[in-house]
Amino acid sequence: MISIITATYNSAATVRDTFESVLRQNYKDFEYIVIDGLSKDSTVNIIKEYEPRFEGKMKWISEKDGGIYDAMNKGIGMATGHVVGILNSDDFYTANDSLATIAKAFENKNIDACYGDIHFVDDEDLKTCVRYYSSKVFRRGLMRLGFMPAHPSFYCKLSVYQKCGMFDTSFKVAADFENLLRLIFINRIKTYYIEKDFVTMRTGGASNKNLHSRWQIMRDHKKALKKNGVYSNFLLLSLRYIYKIYELYFINRNYSKTSATAK
Repeated sequence: MISIITATYNSAATVRDTFESVLRQNYKDFEYIVIDGLSKDSTVNIIKEYEPRFEGKMKWISEKDGGIYDAMNKGIGMATGHVVGILNSDDFYTANDSLATIAKAFENKNIDACYGDIHFVDDEDLKTCVRYYSSKVFRRGLMRLGFMPAHPSFYCKLSVYQKCGMFDTSFKVAADFENLLRLIFINRIKTYYIEKDFVTMRTGGASNKNLHSRWQIMRDHKKALKKNGVYSNFLLLSLRYIYKIYELYFINRNYSKTSATAK
């Protein structure tokens, strides 16, 4: 069974798309865990509205938390599935077979986690890709430069979190990087890349708003590397942004052409 975790807070404008994409999955051996941080909008009402449609597969709580990573930790703590993944409340699965593909990958008992690709869209147009994030280039050693697999596509055995730990909530914007660094670089879990677009993400996240946010990410990446005894520096970490320019102008252009041909 796969445990899917969604953390919500004032997510009424987007969470219906998230829920609908889970309901559309053609793989049904999952549990859906929603952790709400005492939303002040109609998010909880929407959760209650959708709960019956999941026919017992959804469990949820609404209580004060210490932020999104604390909520994710609560979700992992509630999980009973063999495999765990995170689906953010403003994201949705790109295809109806995303979970089926993940489940197929875990038929290989030798892997601990799998990951793939994601793409970004503007809120006004959810069908047009504005940036494609491919995890194909990822290698363990590149984490010294701040690289990591696309976290929304990352699905991991629950036993790995239980052994290696969950998200460090002292990180405000890069606890996902620190967690993956600890799992992949330090504990050397066995991962498998799937060349598939798993998740559609809206642009405008807190970590991508402006240069100050990007500088905070770099600082948090350096902090995470130091915490785990992995040498790096700001020069090495800045090399990732050179790759991002290549990604923006070449990978995204090729993806756009492929999408246009497919249509």
